[in-house]
Amino acid sequence: MTAINFKQIEEKWQRRWVDANVFEAEISSDKKFFFTVPYPYTSGPLHIGHGRTYTLGDIIARFKRLQGYNVLFPMAFHVTGTPILAIADSIARGEEEVVARFKDYIAIYEDADKVDELLNSFRSAENVAKFFAARISEDFKRMGYSIDWRRKFNTTEPMYNKFIEWQFKKLYDKGVIKKGKYPITYSIEDDSAVGEDDIEGGDTEKVAVIEHTAIKFQLADGSYLIAATLRPETIFGVTNLWINPAASYVKLKVGDETWVVAKEAAEKMGYQKDEIAVFDETEGSVFVGKNVKELVYGREVPVLPASFVDEDVGTGVVYSVPAHAPYDYIALEDIKKSESLELEPIKIIDIEGYELPAKEICERMGIESQTDERLEEATKIIYKDEFYRGVLNEKCGDFADVKIADIKDEVKDWLKRENIADVFYETSRKAVTRGGDKVIVAVLQDQWFIDYTPEWWKNLGHKLVEGMTFYPEKYKVYMHDIVDWLAFRPCARKRGLGTQFPFEKGWIIESLSDSTIYMAMYTIAHLLRQLPVDVLTEKFFDLVFLDIGDAQELSKELNVDADVLNRIKDEFMYWYPNDLRHTAPPHLSNHLVFFLMHHAAIFPESRWPRAITLNELMIREGKKMSKSKGNVIPLADVSELYGVDLYRLYCAINADFATVVNWREQDTEALRKKLNAVVELFEDSIDAESLNEDELTHIDRWLLSRLYRRLRESVELLGAFRIREAGINIIFNAMNDIRYYEQRQDKTRRKRIVRCVIEEWLIVLSPIVPHVCEEIWHKLHESFISVQTLPVLNEAFIDDRVEREEEYLVSLIDDIKEILKVARLEPTKIYVYTAEDWKWELLRAIKDLPDKDKIREAMKLRKDKSTVEFVKQVIKSKQDYFELGEPEVIEREKEYLAKEFGCEIGLNEEHDPKGKKRFAVPLKPAIFVEG
Repeated sequence: MTAINFKQIEEKWQRRWVDANVFEAEISSDKKFFFTVPYPYTSGPLHIGHGRTYTLGDIIARFKRLQGYNVLFPMAFHVTGTPILAIADSIARGEEEVVARFKDYIAIYEDADKVDELLNSFRSAENVAKFFAARISEDFKRMGYSIDWRRKFNTTEPMYNKFIEWQFKKLYDKGVIKKGKYPITYSIEDDSAVGEDDIEGGDTEKVAVIEHTAIKFQLADGSYLIAATLRPETIFGVTNLWINPAASYVKLKVGDETWVVAKEAAEKMGYQKDEIAVFDETEGSVFVGKNVKELVYGREVPVLPASFVDEDVGTGVVYSVPAHAPYDYIALEDIKKSESLELEPIKIIDIEGYELPAKEICERMGIESQTDERLEEATKIIYKDEFYRGVLNEKCGDFADVKIADIKDEVKDWLKRENIADVFYETSRKAVTRGGDKVIVAVLQDQWFIDYTPEWWKNLGHKLVEGMTFYPEKYKVYMHDIVDWLAFRPCARKRGLGTQFPFEKGWIIESLSDSTIYMAMYTIAHLLRQLPVDVLTEKFFDLVFLDIGDAQELSKELNVDADVLNRIKDEFMYWYPNDLRHTAPPHLSNHLVFFLMHHAAIFPESRWPRAITLNELMIREGKKMSKSKGNVIPLADVSELYGVDLYRLYCAINADFATVVNWREQDTEALRKKLNAVVELFEDSIDAESLNEDELTHIDRWLLSRLYRRLRESVELLGAFRIREAGINIIFNAMNDIRYYEQRQDKTRRKRIVRCVIEEWLIVLSPIVPHVCEEIWHKLHESFISVQTLPVLNEAFIDDRVEREEEYLVSLIDDIKEILKVARLEPTKIYVYTAEDWKWELLRAIKDLPDKDKIREAMKLRKDKSTVEFVKQVIKSKQDYFELGEPEVIEREKEYLAKEFGCEIGLNEEHDPKGKKRFAVPLKPAIFVEG
């Protein structure tokens, strides 16, 4: 079947699934399984990296249907936040880069003559969202995802807004929605707070707010150079300051003090401090060569030039601790080579194994230049060693003898009390919004936020996590840690798409805070569309989600039939809780922890989520996928370029959940051949007549045993989310069994054996490659394979003895081949001698004893020198012994062995010219070859 048209098959079955409403889930008496994956953000097309999570999710959903569950797998679209608004604004302004990018995006889906018209419509954020929501829907359908599309919605719909308002009222009533002064990631251009969804790459590489200690160093005129640090305890070892001579620095009035920082830092500080005034811009070279006073001990230290200082990181001023910072040490050594400086490192941390840590690690690693990339590695090594084993020494005053690991905020707090330091906030990495605008940290005076610190909430969060299933299991520990450190989360902003904040006009609920319990909406969205929006009150959602109130009374108040209200409530009560949430690890510290905490706060335990599975990301040819690298493959192109089932199979078998998948073109071609081989095998066997049990030979029984065992194992593996192992087992390993069988039997008989098991095989394989399985299934049945349940496997065919016999035969053949290879013989006859009965009897008596007791016990049964030799052989061989009638097996397979080696086979004959027979042990016959 090499000419199979996979694309045609995909389109046919996707169309028929839709026409037959195969995946539309309704309340029934069957056990339910409510499964969700994150709804996609509609600011652009999805690519094959995104597709890994959705594909593995669909495999899980399809397998759960096979297990007999009534599966609900819904989908919606995330629209809220600033990214889509920023796209529309950028296109309206005619920004060339954004315009070019979105022309390319539109061209993925539309003909060239429609691109400009559609692009012009993107001046409206609503049109951007609608376009990509529609295209992503098409992509998901082309991927064969078994989604119930009746329940779709987007996060700016009025009914969703009402739902989010209800959620926030519940949190407000719990006392966790608060207003106050709070540091937050912020877009200067948008004049608005931004979150992970608004920041370029923020969903996979989180941008956190980091508190730096801003330490003052006094200039001769009384002003202060401000150096930012994450390790204030190292202030005791400062030798100099570094400043970039080519960068711009400014003075700013902070209270009654004058500070000097980089121009970029001054802008950031303007968003963090009240009433500061900036003046007197100058180049950093003005400060080079001057001395400043460090305020701990009053020492004078010089300001030195350093081009490595980035004026857009921290304050643009860095203090140098060359005893403990490899970067500082190398930079100081470089400058000492060209200038007559008498600066020496000041050791302030004692650590076993080091005299001068930075110097010694650089010498050990052979680092001599500031451009050596290994400086980062050296820094990490020193930091780790000092953190876990370092102790502040006598140069650190009252902090002497304090372990670095125990120092926490003690030095920082002391520096603040002494007015030597202040606070400066910085992002954990340089970041821009999805619209390309710079992201900084701002301290907003009247910011609304969610307070996750109450003990009652932490306790509920831990209880929920502990009662859940996580796969991979390691993420349960991670989630407990995340619940512990979760504190304050800004939840509203002044700009963007989304739900109006219920407690103050002019604020919009931010895009992750409105995406925490939205799974509840899937259960009822299709029914809510039949109601006017104004009936979706707090009491309405209380009744549906929390079973608070009386449907009869509420029906009068809302003018909605009580039967309708009860129908909606019943739908929620049947489907909830969310049985499994499948996503990726980058969501652990944001979406997933909010998902869990909000469920814990709002819903009773019976409605708490039950399980989370997570898969790692996908890269291409060893590199992260990004448009800038030109290595992105849109999900829309998968069917044309590869075929959907091939892509699904690649996602399934190339890595387990905890491992990154590397998409490689050469691997796709190799996998295509294997998939074709499986499909051809099925096609080749459809019209064959199954073998009757009384027709089965040993090798027939062996293949049936192997195939049914593979199916049983694969079902168990799929049930444990070990999809990679299941896919390898049911395709690669099963095909290896087929190939081995074909060495023993002709292909006609193989067809009849495969026909015996083809239906069970197709069903178990169908979650991974549903289209080809559906195609072949329909040549045998009228029903859809997608709605079948797991077959009752004929486990009577799984025969350990038959498989052991074949394993024994393979081992014997390998031993004979090895002898022929070493002896370089063309055999005329091969003599095989199996172990004598007394050896089997002894083996049965001693095989379960400790090795030290085997000889003593054997000698009790048979006092002979050969007994000792035999037992020594048994101990040495480490053989996995099992009961087997060796002579009977070899006698049965004499004809096959003779054909394999082209000569006569003698079994346990008297002829034994070399005395080989005495070396035979159970399962390891002695062999003599005549040539």
